[in-house]
Amino acid sequence: MDWLSHLLAMVLVSGRLDLRCLYGAPWRIDQAAAEPGAIAYHAVLAGSAIIEDPEGGRSHRLFAGDILLLPSGRAHTLHDGGGAAPVPANSRPALNLVFSENAGPGEKLDMLCGHFVTSPQHNRMLRHYLPPLLVVRGAGDRTATGGSTAGVQVGGLVTLMRAETDGETLGGRAMLNAFSAALFTLALRLASEAEEPPAGLLALAGHPRLAPALSAMFQEPARPWTLPDLARLCHMSRATLARHFQESLGCSAADLLLDIRMTLAANELKKPMQSTAAVAELVGYQSEAAFQRVFKQQMGMTPARWRQTARAAD
Repeated sequence: MDWLSHLLAMVLVSGRLDLRCLYGAPWRIDQAAAEPGAIAYHAVLAGSAIIEDPEGGRSHRLFAGDILLLPSGRAHTLHDGGGAAPVPANSRPALNLVFSENAGPGEKLDMLCGHFVTSPQHNRMLRHYLPPLLVVRGAGDRTATGGSTAGVQVGGLVTLMRAETDGETLGGRAMLNAFSAALFTLALRLASEAEEPPAGLLALAGHPRLAPALSAMFQEPARPWTLPDLARLCHMSRATLARHFQESLGCSAADLLLDIRMTLAANELKKPMQSTAAVAELVGYQSEAAFQRVFKQQMGMTPARWRQTARAAD
């Protein structure tokens, strides 16, 4: 499998669509912080919106076809950009979702709002390796120039989601949630193909010379990879490989490998028949004691305590 398929096999992500917003300017959305394990998303169907960066960075204008993800989970604000007091919105429950509408006289916005959902420990890894705020530009210009297949796929999927919200059809909620889960993968694929991919794993994946190292660590995490091993796979020096990882990820290849191993270990510890020793070997540790020490440092508790907590949560 490719690295993204490996990641999403380790970090299971589901999705749910919460709202379809139909607003006329002036309007404003103040969205609270996401629940543990949730990543808010917004897909603009028509019109435009401004997102204020919850981390204090510059604001971004979103256009039709754009997807916004907030892996940081922070509270955030979207608005029309006009500065006028917003016209109050009302909720209208439908069979498979809720419509939020106002009577604003200005430019119209049509937007889907939902969440991607994963477990808290998996969300920890996503937050670490994805940017706090991710704007994925839509298919419009790319399609016109015959550019991105992923852009066309994202556009097609969002069109399906829009059509599903237009009617009250049998199985609609299940379809919308399934489409939401697929949207997460397609959005990351499209973001990795941008001319300047956002920092983190997507920037690393967008660097073709680093792809062999990234794939190797996800495919064989138990192997005792060294920096020279990974550098040879990429046909570059150790220093060059280390620099690229640091610039893209903000950490080393060893740090990424450790997170992959601990995420896999956390998954395996939830299985009733897997002993701690077997899990340690599976993720590349010959010593159970060494594995327990590293696991506690990374996850904040011993493997035994993790097993008990995970089972109780399930």
